[in-house]
Amino acid sequence: MKEIFKQIDDSCCNFQRYRRNGDEVADYYPNCDPFIWMRSCEQEVRDPITGVVSGDIPQWLTGTLLRNGPGSLKVGNYRFDHLFDSSALLHRFHVSNGRVTYQRRFVQTDVFKRNHQANRIVLTEFGTKSVPDPCQTIFQRVAAVFNIDNEMSDNSMISVYPFGDEYYTFAEAPFIHRIDPKTLETQDRVCISDYVGVVNHTSHPHVIDDGTVFNVGLSITSRGPAYSVVCFPTASRADNDTNDKSMFERASVVTSLPARWKLNPSYMHTFGITENYFIIIEQPLAVGMITLMNCKIKNKPLCSALKWYEKENTLIHVLSRATGALERTFTAAPFFYLHIINQYESEKRDHIVIDICCYRNAKMLDCMYVDAMRNMHKNPDYSKLFRARPLRFVLPMTDKINHVESNWRDNIFERRASARRQSDGTVFVEPELICNLGCETPRYNSRYLGRQYRYFYAISSDVDVENPGTIIKVDTLKKTSLTWSEPGLYPSEPIFVAHPQSQAEDHGIILSAAIYGEGRESDVCLLILDAKSMKEMTRVTFHTPGSVPKCLHGWFTLETPSPDKNNNKN
Repeated sequence: MKEIFKQIDDSCCNFQRYRRNGDEVADYYPNCDPFIWMRSCEQEVRDPITGVVSGDIPQWLTGTLLRNGPGSLKVGNYRFDHLFDSSALLHRFHVSNGRVTYQRRFVQTDVFKRNHQANRIVLTEFGTKSVPDPCQTIFQRVAAVFNIDNEMSDNSMISVYPFGDEYYTFAEAPFIHRIDPKTLETQDRVCISDYVGVVNHTSHPHVIDDGTVFNVGLSITSRGPAYSVVCFPTASRADNDTNDKSMFERASVVTSLPARWKLNPSYMHTFGITENYFIIIEQPLAVGMITLMNCKIKNKPLCSALKWYEKENTLIHVLSRATGALERTFTAAPFFYLHIINQYESEKRDHIVIDICCYRNAKMLDCMYVDAMRNMHKNPDYSKLFRARPLRFVLPMTDKINHVESNWRDNIFERRASARRQSDGTVFVEPELICNLGCETPRYNSRYLGRQYRYFYAISSDVDVENPGTIIKVDTLKKTSLTWSEPGLYPSEPIFVAHPQSQAEDHGIILSAAIYGEGRESDVCLLILDAKSMKEMTRVTFHTPGSVPKCLHGWFTLETPSPDKNNNKN
């Protein structure tokens, strides 16, 4: 793994340039505008505004794109220190009858309302400590540690997922918020811990074909922390006597896996699912539970409880969906990840393929501190810390594993994934580099969730390239890629929407909300690209009242178009 990242660094372009402004100053990333992440929304757009259309909107395209992400780094005279702490802001693009409208509203979380009522940062967040209440004693702060309802931030600013016909915003605390997909009004708050025994969950659950939702959360058991797979079944999947209950009331833990470190469970942002298996990855980034308690008492940022085990390997666990039993555990060199791209079983079910956006370590989290982003142009190592690459691991699901020594050539593109049984009986897996492009927030044709697939789409994570604002299409079979970019434009996560009559995996479009760089902070646009060729089909531009922050993740719901639109073949 180290060799892969070393050669990647050596192969990347160095865009170090110099400018004179009194003294000579190095600008290592002149084409990257980090301030797009530091914008704060000053004014909501509650009533839909109509955009200016350039190009043709596919007539079959009718639906709603919901986006979630950091909305404001400011509370009164105070500022959040880390991007993950920014107040959750929802964006809505609605496409109908050849026109597109735009709205945005803050998620009315409890912490958002309390912050603005007190005009200060009330609760300690991931990277920001709270501004203490002068009236609160140390004993009250200690007592508050055990009151998650009032003392844990519910800032759900990462993603949006459907539960049946309802939509909820997610982060990693157990609180999710139901929002109205038409008005963006916050309608309810649900604490998952009230329904099933987990104290947190990942930001990226999986919604399978019948609408059932699976997620992984952390359970605290008598034997220590465990990773629990939670099922939220639809009414059609549940027993008849539970049909009148919500998906949360029907929720249950279907399997659990004990954490390898009893007081330091691994940090987890997502997990894998195939037709027959759950895949849980224990990376060397762990949450120190005792340290976490001290952080609350001493008012330290929660990220202070994270510990990177540099000399520990990553463990990849495969659990049976049918029985819940642990089938296999594989060992890999240490890496950090946020997003799994996709995973699938081979036709003979003798191996599993899992593709992951990997970093060499967890220092990329430090890159998202506001001060780090503000000063990135002076830091020659910033690009290396933020260097993600899509890697493919092949997990043999058979005991017939030959001892295969690494026989890789020097060219990283000629390497292939491998597995070998070690002397202690463990199976060590080495990844294959899918492409030498920085890929993040990956998406694919959702019909291929947990199934053999060929294409995925992502945005660039490389800040030292000619155009950091790039949308990428990767062909995992041919190991080739197509890109789309425009100077000064920064697209968000590309969401694939299949053509209603599609037969090919990439027959459809890509939707991406994009914001402009310096000088056009108030403009946002919806990009529509042809998913096969990656050529721009349509752009709808909105001039909004005030700055538009860059969003993270979202969900598109395709609606049935009016009858006169059904015959369009575009």
